Amino acid sequence: MGYKIYGCDLSKKVTPIMARDAVMECFKEAHNEVLEDMRDYGYKKESDQEFDKIKSLDVEMMVRQKFEDLGADFDNPEKEDIIKVCDKLAEFAKNFRQKDVIEKHYNEIMKILKKIED
Repeated sequence: MGYKIYGCDLSKKVTPIMARDAVMECFKEAHNEVLEDMRDYGYKKESDQEFDKIKSLDVEMMVRQKFEDLGADFDNPEKEDIIKVCDKLAEFAKNFRQKDVIEKHYNEIMKILKKIED
């Protein structure tokens, strides 16, 4: 088994879809505390498994919106579009996270993107 970042195995070929999914996993992990706060706003009855699905959908909707804002295709992303989406997400994350945390996550995603063959 290879080295994984956000579920993406870097010892194998990396596709743009895998990288996009890693971006969503990264954002979900990085903002778990903020997402958990949603539980206080109407999600108290859901099981942990159900709430985890809600958090994943919330992140997916946000990432989809960033792709849409850029005129990019979420379902068939290109490497450059993913980089632009990451830039937008990093900008958004400044509202919640310190610069060093954002840079750490951003740099991890860039390692994944470097594995995509042009």
